[in-house]
Amino acid sequence: MSRQQIFYTKRYQRIEKAIVKLLNSQPDFLSARTASSPRAIGDAIQAILSDSFQSLLGDLCHEYSADFARRAMADLAFTDADGFYYVVDVKTHNLDTHFNMPNLTSVERLARFYEDDHNTFVILPVQYSVKSTQLIVKKAHFVPIEFLAWDCLTIGALGWGQIQIANANKVHLVPGYSRKQWMLELCDVMLEFYPREVGKIHDRLNYFKRVRQRWEKKSEDAV
Repeated sequence: MSRQQIFYTKRYQRIEKAIVKLLNSQPDFLSARTASSPRAIGDAIQAILSDSFQSLLGDLCHEYSADFARRAMADLAFTDADGFYYVVDVKTHNLDTHFNMPNLTSVERLARFYEDDHNTFVILPVQYSVKSTQLIVKKAHFVPIEFLAWDCLTIGALGWGQIQIANANKVHLVPGYSRKQWMLELCDVMLEFYPREVGKIHDRLNYFKRVRQRWEKKSEDAV
């Protein structure tokens, strides 16, 4: 078994369908309060997937874990029989909202993780709507990050930079895309991003130099 048997065949698409079926088969678990809380819905979906995802994977899974801190790179993780390691980041998106820009991961963390060719960072976005207190899952993706086209991604200015989906309502997938090509494109994106950030820092430095100059001219009696 190899990674390609998951993401370079139709097996990942069957897993996506199984995820939607699993979530829609759950007894109603929302209350009037939690139905209006994306955080509560997201936590509930993640808990259901954590409990059942190993069985959805079937013989693809050799070892499985769902015990991760909230700020960890993964919500779920598994290893296949050949030692390939997959970390899975669960994202939830209410289709009734107009705009959502979810963070995926740090560019530095991903670059380090992908130094090992046995590692795969998997995105599992679940798209849903809510009718009264009923959760209706419309679609789920289960894809490595390199299947997300750069025209639907952006970089947020936090730390080394955060890879974000620019608009969760518009996700562009390119199944089978080359990891090497995607990572080269990531490098190109960052080599354009950092000089812009340097320019912003110079502007902010100059701004506070002017602020300091104004305050230096004030007398103690005036403030």
